[in-house]
Parts: sequence; C-alpha cells; structure tokens
Amino acid sequence: MKVHEYQAKNFLKKYGITVPNGIVTDDISKVKEIAEQLGGKVVVKAQVLAGGRGKAGGVKLAKTAEEAEQVAKTILGAKLHTHQTGPEGVLVKKILIEEAANIEKEFYVGIVLDRAAEKYIFMVSPFGGMEIEEVAKEHPDALFKVFIDYLELFPFQARQLAFNLGLSGDAFKQAVKLFLKLFKLHIELDASLTEINPLILTKEGNIVALDAKMNFDDNALYRHKDIAEIKDDSEDDKLEVEAKKYDLNYVKLDGEVGCMVNGAGLAMATMDIIKYYGSMPANFLDVGGGASVETVRNAFKILLEDKSVKVVLINIFGGIVRCDRIANGVIQAAKEIGVDRPMVIRLVGTNQEEGREILKNAPFSFYTFDTMSEAAKKAVELTKGGN
Repeated sequence: MKVHEYQAKNFLKKYGITVPNGIVTDDISKVKEIAEQLGGKVVVKAQVLAGGRGKAGGVKLAKTAEEAEQVAKTILGAKLHTHQTGPEGVLVKKILIEEAANIEKEFYVGIVLDRAAEKYIFMVSPFGGMEIEEVAKEHPDALFKVFIDYLELFPFQARQLAFNLGLSGDAFKQAVKLFLKLFKLHIELDASLTEINPLILTKEGNIVALDAKMNFDDNALYRHKDIAEIKDDSEDDKLEVEAKKYDLNYVKLDGEVGCMVNGAGLAMATMDIIKYYGSMPANFLDVGGGASVETVRNAFKILLEDKSVKVVLINIFGGIVRCDRIANGVIQAAKEIGVDRPMVIRLVGTNQEEGREILKNAPFSFYTFDTMSEAAKKAVELTKGGN
C-alpha cells in the first residue's frame, strides 16, 4: 500500500522527525491564503502516488503568495505524465503547499528489505534529489549501505550512515537521531519502503526531511487500522481494485492474452509460455486452490472487462479445486456478460472428465486442450487472427 507525501510526512512527524511546515488542499481559492500563512515563498507539490512528478512539472517553487496561486492552477486538476503513469497520466486531486527551505546540501535516505540477504538494508547517499536507480548506476560508490541483523538500528550504525554523508557537528548529531527514529518508524508501522529524497541540510544547519515516500505491507494492515483507512484507490488500476473485493490475486499487465489460472506458480509458468510462443500476458490472475463457482465467475468478468484482452486462456490443474466447478463458473459468467472473444481452456486434474463434459455441452464454443503447451500455442495463434 502506497501513501501520499503529506501522509508519509504525518507519520514522520509523529516520530519526531523534522519536516517543513505545509498544508494540503484541493481548493484553488485557498492557496493564496495558505501561502501567506507559510511566509509567501512556498513550494507547490502535486500529491500523486506515481514517482517522477518533479520532472513532469508537479513540483514548482513560488516566490510570492500570488505566484503560488498561479502555479497551483497549472497543477491542481491537471494530469501528470510520468515514467510510471505512461501516456494516460494521473489526475492531480490534491496539492501540498509547503514552506520553501534554504537548502545547503541534499542527501538520499532509504530503508528496504533485502530479500536475498534476508535483512533490512539502510541506504544513504550524498546524491540527493536523484532517483536511487540513477544513483546506483551512475555513482555506485556514493551509495552507502548498512545491513541490519536485528529489528533495531544501533547507534554506531546510525553514526556510520551520518559519517558517510560527510556530516559533522550538530548536523551529524541531528542525522544520527533522525536515522534511529526513521528505522523505528519503519519497523513499528510494518513499512515495506521508507524513503526521504531529499533529506536536506539547511543553511541554518538543520537536518530536514524535505520529501517522504512510504509503502506499507498489505498483509500487516490488520494491525494498523489507521493506515488502512487512508488508502487512496483512485490511482490504482480499476480492475485490480475490483479484484481485491473478491480476494482475487490480479495484476494488470500490458499484453493481449487474458489468463485465469489456479496457483501462483502455474500462473507464472503460463505467462512464461505465452511469451515463449510469441505473445504477452494481459494479466496475472490466480483464482486460488479452493476457488468456488462464484470466484471463477467474478474472475472471468474481470478478465473480459479488460478491452486489451484478445483471447482468454484458462489453465487449471485441479488438485484442491475441481475442474467441474471451474467449468460451471466459466459458463455462468459467459451467460451473464456474453462472450465476444475466443476462449482456450485446459482442464486437468480432479473431475477433469466432468468439467470437459460440461464445456462440451455448453451453449458456447471453447478450444479445449490436454496440455498447457497446446493451449498456450493456440491462444497466441488466435491473437494473430488464427482459427
């Protein structure tokens, strides 16, 4: 789960981390008053979940309250086109008006889980304001990492981090305290990503989190009702939001073969074999091992709502789930919403003969196969106009 910058900063403030004063609004008429309240010279920031908003024109400096109002008119209600949103862009519904800072230096700070090492990793770099991928590529020696063996960042590790940013004196002490608080926040809130980019040293000698990004572990949200309540679904793919209502594991992709599979491993293999035969999957969709008729029906509806899907490939290995249940679910869904695209089905396992008989007697025509390879090959042929 992602949150907006202003929401992430609210969490930082609760843990005693200094952030600039700022006010969020969705009302242009209030911008000038807010800017005056913050001292006149402000930064207007689009509040969107997609990265790269600065390069897309979503972050602008205004030297006066009047200028802030004019800048806000160009951002609020506009669509930002970033490398993450693609050509469709993302609508800016809220902006953060924030006091401008006197920046002396900019740094990068981030905490993630290194799954290969099975440890948390705390990263810092003196190259702040850049995307971390660019830093790692262009300045690999300037990215300092501390691996954390326990669920606690020790003071000596925090000092190592601050030292590698070239800080000294009071700024060094401030940074050490901030790093300790930041890791505590990361662990206690079950974050999957905590990032401050940039963390700044002001001309007044203060360490301030100028920007903040946080992602949270969806599986831990039951422990954090307050975090779950602030989730913004407006920027998520509509089909993914719909799938969550039915507890379906669905991820929208860019291909043209719609996949419905039971089991994550089989789903990944299905996607691979579609690519092998020359096409691309339109989605990842795992209906689960114990899928009911209703689950299958809902999954099928979501598949067909995706207009990029040219062919539907249903690949089921019936271990726990029964093939006849899958067949009944597909037919019910097809009757309810109609079938306007070819369907290729492979049913193998528990009650496979019953499932195939149900499909055979259905008022729709399906392409049925015994092997995954045959089914995938046919699905790809159909995307290219085959029969």
